[in-house]
Amino acid sequence: MKHTIHRRKALALSVAGALAIGLSLSAQAADYPAKPINFVVPFGAGSATDLLARAIGQSVSLESKQTVIVDNKAGASGMIAAQHVAKAAADGYTVLITTNTTQSANEHLYKKLPYDPVKDFTPVSGLGKGGQVLVVNVNAPYKNVGELLAAAKKSPGKLSFGSGSSSSRVAGEMLKQLAGVDILHVPYKSNPLAITDLLGGQIDMMITDTTTGVPQIKSGKLRALGYSTKTRSAQLPDVPTLDEAGVKGYDMGYRFPAHVPAGTPKEVVARLNELLKNATKSAGAKSFYETSGSEAWTTTPEELAQFQATDALKWGKVIKAAGIQPE
Repeated sequence: MKHTIHRRKALALSVAGALAIGLSLSAQAADYPAKPINFVVPFGAGSATDLLARAIGQSVSLESKQTVIVDNKAGASGMIAAQHVAKAAADGYTVLITTNTTQSANEHLYKKLPYDPVKDFTPVSGLGKGGQVLVVNVNAPYKNVGELLAAAKKSPGKLSFGSGSSSSRVAGEMLKQLAGVDILHVPYKSNPLAITDLLGGQIDMMITDTTTGVPQIKSGKLRALGYSTKTRSAQLPDVPTLDEAGVKGYDMGYRFPAHVPAGTPKEVVARLNELLKNATKSAGAKSFYETSGSEAWTTTPEELAQFQATDALKWGKVIKAAGIQPE
């Protein structure tokens, strides 16, 4: 009899404890945000991701009446920042503002990651998207994509393309694969360094981010031949997409998604999703999209999870076909 009473008391205490925890989490979600939010960025101050995080953060701060702190944890292809967020408290106050690099590409570029891009995170929303542009020196004989590829097919391995980022490298490799051409890859530490050599005639072409490429195109030093996504760039409306130019199926862009640690309460994720979506419509965010050649891109958490799964498969396929060995 005594054992039965003890068991009943233990069960009652257990249920009461569970209810208390549940009510506590619900209260936290209802009050969110009740303290400053940390936006963790995997790249340095002044990078495109950093500028977007600051523009979005300013709007979130105004709407929520809470401070948003942008914390740059650059290095190791974004792994330092991703690991930091993965291990943070799952309460919605530590948010990874990132790109395809940490969530889609790294798992194929490195043998071992200090985080799991799927299991360690809860997707919140997309924030923006953009593409890259295929450029050649303005003095090059190629006036369009067809002429460039014809020259590449005529002399396999003679032409070269430079890249200073994973996105630029993979974009070039995808062009080679879909067009069936052999073009030599020349690696650089950054896209601006590759652009310098392209202007100097040391390489023949590259597919670069619009932030780096558009100023050189506008100044008449580089010729834009094609854009990397399925829709044309608002900054370069006269430049056809690579798909339009004859490289059927070409679509390689970059995304800015937001993630929080796995286990973050759904109510908190929903509120943060709302704050971030509203922020993409702010004046600061619109200014960023216009100057960087990107555009707003928002999703539900479920849509972002599905996009990430598809995107990771695409990156993996291109990287494997290119013979790029994980480090």
